[in-house]
Amino acid sequence: QEDFVESGGGLVQAGESLRLACQASTSTYDYESMGWYRQAPGKEREVVATITRYDDTSYADSVAGRFTVSRDDAKNTIFLQMNDLKYDDTAVYYCHGQNTERRSLSEGGDFYDIHYWGKGTLVTVSS
Repeated sequence: QEDFVESGGGLVQAGESLRLACQASTSTYDYESMGWYRQAPGKEREVVATITRYDDTSYADSVAGRFTVSRDDAKNTIFLQMNDLKYDDTAVYYCHGQNTERRSLSEGGDFYDIHYWGKGTLVTVSS
Protein backbone atom coordinates (compact mmCIF):
# COMPACT_ATOMS: atom_id res chain seq x y z
CA GLN A 1 0.00 0.00 0.00
CA GLU A 2 1.32 3.42 -0.95
CA ASP A 3 1.80 5.96 1.82
CA PHE A 4 0.63 8.85 -0.33
CA VAL A 5 -1.18 9.25 -3.65
CA GLU A 6 -0.85 12.59 -5.41
CA SER A 7 -3.30 14.03 -7.92
CA GLY A 8 -4.04 17.29 -9.70
CA GLY A 9 -1.04 17.68 -11.94
CA GLY A 10 -1.36 18.66 -15.56
CA LEU A 11 -0.46 21.04 -18.35
CA VAL A 12 -1.25 24.73 -17.88
CA GLN A 13 -0.15 28.03 -19.33
CA ALA A 14 1.95 30.54 -17.42
CA GLY A 15 -0.19 32.62 -15.08
CA GLU A 16 -2.78 29.89 -14.53
CA SER A 17 -3.46 27.89 -11.37
CA LEU A 18 -3.48 24.26 -10.27
CA ARG A 19 -4.39 22.54 -7.03
CA LEU A 20 -2.53 19.40 -6.04
CA ALA A 21 -3.90 16.91 -3.55
CA CYS A 22 -2.12 14.23 -1.54
CA GLN A 23 -4.24 11.44 -0.10
CA ALA A 24 -2.57 9.65 2.82
CA SER A 25 -3.20 5.98 3.56
CA THR A 26 -3.45 6.83 7.26
CA SER A 27 -4.34 9.95 9.21
CA THR A 28 -2.35 13.01 8.20
CA TYR A 29 -2.12 13.77 11.89
CA ASP A 30 0.16 10.75 12.23
CA TYR A 31 2.95 12.78 10.63
CA GLU A 32 4.86 15.51 12.44
CA SER A 33 5.06 17.39 9.20
CA MET A 34 3.94 16.94 5.63
CA GLY A 35 4.57 18.87 2.51
CA TRP A 36 5.55 19.07 -1.11
CA TYR A 37 8.86 18.67 -2.89
CA ARG A 38 9.54 18.99 -6.59
CA GLN A 39 12.15 17.84 -9.04
CA ALA A 40 12.67 19.48 -12.39
CA PRO A 41 14.50 17.71 -15.24
CA GLY A 42 18.23 17.67 -14.57
CA LYS A 43 17.87 19.22 -11.13
CA GLU A 44 17.87 17.95 -7.57
CA ARG A 45 14.69 17.49 -5.59
CA GLU A 46 13.85 20.60 -3.58
CA VAL A 47 11.36 21.47 -0.89
CA VAL A 48 8.43 23.60 -1.99
CA ALA A 49 6.20 23.91 1.07
CA THR A 50 5.69 22.20 4.40
CA ILE A 51 2.97 22.13 7.02
CA THR A 52 3.32 20.76 10.52
CA ARG A 53 0.86 18.85 12.60
CA TYR A 54 0.01 22.18 14.24
CA ASP A 55 -0.49 24.03 10.94
CA ASP A 56 2.82 25.91 10.91
CA THR A 57 3.78 26.44 7.29
CA SER A 58 6.95 27.28 5.41
CA TYR A 59 7.69 27.97 1.75
CA ALA A 60 10.58 28.09 -0.62
CA ASP A 61 11.43 31.67 -1.57
CA SER A 62 10.63 30.91 -5.21
CA VAL A 63 6.98 30.10 -4.44
CA ALA A 64 6.19 32.28 -1.41
CA GLY A 65 3.16 34.44 -2.10
CA ARG A 66 2.01 32.22 -4.98
CA PHE A 67 1.62 28.77 -3.42
CA THR A 68 -0.40 27.78 -0.35
CA VAL A 69 -0.16 24.48 1.49
CA SER A 70 -3.09 23.31 3.61
CA ARG A 71 -4.40 20.18 5.24
CA ASP A 72 -7.74 18.51 5.85
CA ASP A 73 -7.19 15.90 8.54
CA ALA A 74 -10.79 14.70 8.28
CA LYS A 75 -10.05 13.65 4.68
CA ASN A 76 -6.44 12.54 5.34
CA THR A 77 -5.38 14.95 2.63
CA ILE A 78 -3.02 17.86 2.15
CA PHE A 79 -3.22 20.32 -0.69
CA LEU A 80 -0.97 22.65 -2.62
CA GLN A 81 -2.73 25.58 -4.25
CA MET A 82 -0.46 26.96 -6.95
CA ASN A 83 -1.32 30.35 -8.44
CA ASP A 84 0.42 32.44 -11.07
CA LEU A 85 2.37 29.45 -12.28
CA LYS A 86 5.63 30.08 -14.08
CA TYR A 87 7.61 28.07 -16.58
CA ASP A 88 10.22 27.35 -13.88
CA ASP A 89 7.53 25.63 -11.78
CA THR A 90 7.54 22.75 -14.26
CA ALA A 91 8.50 19.62 -12.31
CA VAL A 92 7.31 16.40 -10.79
CA TYR A 93 5.73 17.27 -7.45
CA TYR A 94 6.08 14.78 -4.62
CA CYS A 95 4.08 14.52 -1.43
CA HIS A 96 6.27 14.03 1.64
CA GLY A 97 5.74 13.13 5.26
CA GLN A 98 8.20 13.01 8.13
CA ASN A 99 8.42 11.69 11.66
CA THR A 100 11.25 11.70 14.16
CA GLU A 101 11.96 8.56 16.14
CA ARG A 102 14.46 7.73 18.86
CA ARG A 103 16.57 4.62 19.02
CA SER A 104 16.58 2.69 22.26
CA LEU A 105 19.24 3.55 24.81
CA SER A 106 20.90 0.23 24.11
CA GLU A 107 21.19 1.33 20.46
CA GLY A 108 22.57 4.75 21.31
CA GLY A 109 19.41 6.72 22.01
CA ASP A 110 19.93 9.10 19.09
CA PHE A 111 17.10 10.63 17.10
CA TYR A 112 16.55 9.92 13.43
CA ASP A 113 14.05 11.01 10.81
CA ILE A 114 11.77 8.73 8.82
CA HIS A 115 10.67 10.01 5.43
CA TYR A 116 7.63 8.93 3.43
CA TRP A 117 7.08 9.72 -0.26
CA GLY A 118 4.44 9.55 -2.93
CA LYS A 119 5.21 8.64 -6.52
CA GLY A 120 4.70 12.18 -7.77
CA THR A 121 2.48 14.10 -10.14
CA LEU A 122 3.74 16.02 -13.16
CA VAL A 123 3.11 19.74 -13.49
CA THR A 124 3.98 21.29 -16.83
CA VAL A 125 3.77 25.05 -17.34
CA SER A 126 4.01 26.35 -20.88
CA SER A 127 5.41 29.82 -21.44
